[in-house]
Amino acid sequence: MLDSTDTRILAELQKNAQLTAQQLAEKLNLSPSQAGRRRQRLESDGYILSYVARLNPEHMGLHVQGFVQVHLGTHGAEQARGFARLVNTRPEITGAWTMTGDADYLLRVYCTDLPALNALIHEVLLAHPSVARVHSQIVMDQLKQDGPLPT
Repeated sequence: MLDSTDTRILAELQKNAQLTAQQLAEKLNLSPSQAGRRRQRLESDGYILSYVARLNPEHMGLHVQGFVQVHLGTHGAEQARGFARLVNTRPEITGAWTMTGDADYLLRVYCTDLPALNALIHEVLLAHPSVARVHSQIVMDQLKQDGPLPT
């Protein structure tokens, strides 16, 4: 179970995962050893999955962000495994979800430009034997960055 101190630690680490035990302790009025032990417990209990650096896509030359809905023509365990394997081989696909509703999958993609997105859709996704059709949407502006989870 999480107590209020744990939720405050998680909230602070979502803002800045590089906080040292000393810095975390100062923010939460704890001793550095308490802050460090609690952080380690949250990691070992699986509340904290990893620490990552969030990169600026524009600086990385990724000027097109899009969402692609994928509709399979045939449904079955083997088709789903095959499509999952494809998704996991493509660095342009940064997120993938199975969905309820009309589409089977929703993919978040980052590409260098529109021709690269076009190639991903036509030469990779539509070339997969289980894929019947795709529907893409290009992000014009992101109003809210991917944020921390509510604590």
